[in-house]
Amino acid sequence: MDQTGVAFLDIIFFAMVAGFLILRLRSVLGRRTGDENAERWKPHRPGQAPEQLPDNVTRFPDRGAPQDQAEPAEAAPPPAPGSVDAGIAAIRAADPSFDPRGFAQGARGAFEMIVQAFAQGDAAALRPLLADGVNQSFVAAIRDRQSRGHVLSTTLIGIGSSDIVDARLEGADAFVTIRFVSEQVNATRDAAGNVVEGDPNRVETVTDIWTFTRNTRSRAPDWFLVRTDTAQ
Repeated sequence: MDQTGVAFLDIIFFAMVAGFLILRLRSVLGRRTGDENAERWKPHRPGQAPEQLPDNVTRFPDRGAPQDQAEPAEAAPPPAPGSVDAGIAAIRAADPSFDPRGFAQGARGAFEMIVQAFAQGDAAALRPLLADGVNQSFVAAIRDRQSRGHVLSTTLIGIGSSDIVDARLEGADAFVTIRFVSEQVNATRDAAGNVVEGDPNRVETVTDIWTFTRNTRSRAPDWFLVRTDTAQ
């Protein structure tokens, strides 16, 4: 065999070896085993969210992404029937302008005026503040005191608290009860100036429970004192 034939056989031999190696490489590099995860290697551009990860991969929160909004607070339960809050709600439903805090402040002012007017025997000042029944009782007490020649001296040192303890709506009439705790100095003297009741040198703590009323259908905003009690 000449040199040309030998060279041709060498070419065929090397071609067969190259083909064999290519097949082996494909069998190793090109075979999928089922464990590959293309997403695990796919590059993502900045700002581009990756696609859904498998269930067994934990996604950590992105610092730049907005966090989930907090769940809204649960609505407050409705007030218990018969409670002060239920009564206030009923009054506000009939009169949306009713403000419990503002009412309590106004009641403090009314309390001071009524206490002072009663001590001074000023029936005219009391009339606009009292319901008919209470006005009649106050006027009767003033006349009885005056008929005896007695003088009542009341010094209101201060009101420690004025809390709503009851509220209700009866038809169109609203009723709000306030407990006043105040410090007072009370003394009643006869015509000769002798103390017949109380002590002008002693400050006493007095708890009064007063109920005010108003017709919610009335255009007039006035409240009237309809009942007075003194806590024992």
